[in-house]
Amino acid sequence: MDYTIREIEKEEYSILKDFLYEAIFVPEGISVPSKSIIKQPELQVYIVDFGKKKDDIGLLAEVNGKVVGAAWVRIMDDYGHIDDDTPSFAISLYKEYRGFGIGTALMNEMLRTLKIRGYKQASLSVQKENYAVKMYLKCGFEIVDENEEEYIMLCRL
Repeated sequence: MDYTIREIEKEEYSILKDFLYEAIFVPEGISVPSKSIIKQPELQVYIVDFGKKKDDIGLLAEVNGKVVGAAWVRIMDDYGHIDDDTPSFAISLYKEYRGFGIGTALMNEMLRTLKIRGYKQASLSVQKENYAVKMYLKCGFEIVDENEEEYIMLCRL
C-alpha cells in the first residue's frame, strides 16, 4: 500500500480527536466505548490546545490523499509520563489501514523527528494485550515499568 507521511497542519489539529478515539484499545469480548469517552480529562490531555506548546509535534499518514493515521507527541502528564523533558506518544490508524507497515513508518518518522529536534527519549503507555506492543519493541522502545494492565515504555533516541 502506497502512503505518505507528513507534518500535520494547524487547520488539521481537530482530526486528532478522531485518532485519539482510534487509539483506544478494546480487548476481545469488551464492547466498544462511545466516542464521548475522549471527553474524559485523562484523555483530553492528549489533544486539548494541541499546537500551542513547543513540544507539540504531529505527523499524519495519507493514502490516496486521505488521512488514515496520526502520530503525535507532547510533554504531558499522561499514562506514559516519564518526566517533564520526555514527550509522550499517541499513535493510531483507522482499522482498515492497520497491518501494512504504516504505523511502524509513522512511529519511526516521529522518533527521527524527535531526535533531530534534540530530544533524548520518548515514552508511551500501552495495554499489555495490545498487539502494538510488538511494533513498539521493534521500533526501539523498552518496557521500563508496568502495572496490572499496562506497560510504560521508553525509547532512547
